Amino acid sequence: MKIGFYAGSFDPFTLGHLELVKQASQIFEYVIVGIGINPNKERRYKKEDMKIAIEESLIAENILNAKVVIYEGYTYEAAKENGSYFLIRGLRNETDYLYEEEIARFNDKYDIDTIYLRAKDKGNISSSYVYNELKKGNDITTYIPDPVKKLILK
Repeated sequence: MKIGFYAGSFDPFTLGHLELVKQASQIFEYVIVGIGINPNKERRYKKEDMKIAIEESLIAENILNAKVVIYEGYTYEAAKENGSYFLIRGLRNETDYLYEEEIARFNDKYDIDTIYLRAKDKGNISSSYVYNELKKGNDITTYIPDPVKKLILK
């Protein structure tokens, strides 16, 4: 079975992230969305709550060949532990490509292939952008799935 592993902090999970999961779910037999925990980075939203919101977002979009996991440590290790040898990464621009390609070269040593996808018209939506808009008091509902909106606005 070909399993894709899509990792990120997803703090919060956006419609751009959701678009990549949709695409990956059509390419791979199974997709694992991995919420990576960086001990050096403080999360804005509880990882367990975000996991539930992402799961609800996937169900709402009828993405039934995906699950969400929380992991610590190297992404390539989490991918392998979940039976995947393919990392799914999103690209918005040339800067993303250069950054992601460095990581891909590192992961090559561990027999992990990197698959790049574009979030199409949602590619400009990042977690940081959503968070900054929220801090300014701006409407963020067009950038995040409804279950994530409920989590953020509660």
